[in-house]
Amino acid sequence: MASITAPSGVPAPVRSPEGAWAAIPVLSVVRGLARAMLAAFIFFACFAFSETSPYDLVALPTMALWALLGIRLHRGVVPLMGLLILYLAAIVTALIPYLDEAFPLTWTIQLIYLSLTCLFFAMLFSDETQDRMELALKAYTASCVFSAALGIVGYLDLIGIEDLFYKYGRASGTFQDPNVFGSFLTLGALYLMHGLLNGTARRPVLALAGLLVVLAGIFLSFSRGSWGGTVVAVLVMVVSVYAATPSARLRRRIVVLTLVTIGLGIVAVIGLLSFDHVAKMFETRAAVTQDYDEGETGRFGNQIRGIAMLLGMPLGMGPMHWRLTFGLEPHNSYIGSFANGGWLGGTVFIGLVLATGFVGFRLLARPSPYRAHAQIVWPALLMFFLQALQIDIEKWRHVYMMLGMVWALEAARLRWLARGGRPRTDDDR
Repeated sequence: MASITAPSGVPAPVRSPEGAWAAIPVLSVVRGLARAMLAAFIFFACFAFSETSPYDLVALPTMALWALLGIRLHRGVVPLMGLLILYLAAIVTALIPYLDEAFPLTWTIQLIYLSLTCLFFAMLFSDETQDRMELALKAYTASCVFSAALGIVGYLDLIGIEDLFYKYGRASGTFQDPNVFGSFLTLGALYLMHGLLNGTARRPVLALAGLLVVLAGIFLSFSRGSWGGTVVAVLVMVVSVYAATPSARLRRRIVVLTLVTIGLGIVAVIGLLSFDHVAKMFETRAAVTQDYDEGETGRFGNQIRGIAMLLGMPLGMGPMHWRLTFGLEPHNSYIGSFANGGWLGGTVFIGLVLATGFVGFRLLARPSPYRAHAQIVWPALLMFFLQALQIDIEKWRHVYMMLGMVWALEAARLRWLARGGRPRTDDDR
């Protein structure tokens, strides 16, 4: 192209037809947008005021964009995919007699969608695992602190609109159900605590403040399952971190910081119990059983009668027909899986839990670059599997995210072993 001469005789710069955009690497911009959408996708998991949320609005474009950029199904994720397909096949088969009923049909479609998000997360985090996992856990923890803070503010009636963040006398944050709210916060608490124990938190004071906010949110949810589940998850994580740390100095740090955190938590609980309404609710919720648990038509009575019925129903009751039969959810995801998907659905669901448990504990036991993230994610997911004994978790969005994460960590670990335990290079693509 010929140059253009300015009046002074000095050649003027030739402008590209593309203008300023010519200097911007388009693929880098698209990847940056994809990362931002992924962070928003995960952050919005805390908005659960209704059946649909910003999480669902961002989900499809985020998954589509990452699919265009390229995500792969590694062999370590294939067992998860197979189990999910079998489970969904059982549910759809049980649905066939009730296709004219809107509620079971809608529930099944939503279950298929959540399973697709699980596979998306498993495929996405299988590559560039540490970087993507760190981004996701940071976004999730930010959503935990945000929701917990709103739950505390609502519970203490500090802004006059407490009904938004406070239900049934308990903090609910940005959730419809205080039980879901309390359990949602556990993964964020584990991430913050893990950083403090290992000394990887860049701003330890801020991390400790965030941890106390999240723990206060869990306490004020007055969810017995969340309380017990969080204790179990923290114990599993701390024991795993301690066992995996060869340094005596770091082990002392872990013990000291764990004791300090417990002490601060006790002080915070004592402070909250100084409020009369908090103390009364704590006394009520700390009971082993509640009124709705007992009696022939209570939770446990329904479960006993329902199990007897399911023994003679190979195809189950059909999706969501337990609720139509008993007027309540089964409050047990294992029983619910047999009710919704028949004997095949229940068996596959239990198989999925056992297979994931095997993978999760192996991730904790075997040294790999991915063990640190497994120490955070697997104890949180284990908590949900335990809670599934007394609550229905099939529609909890964040459970499917954690399930995908655990299997992605396993896929990354297997590929790391296949390379002889060395970092990935361009030759491995």
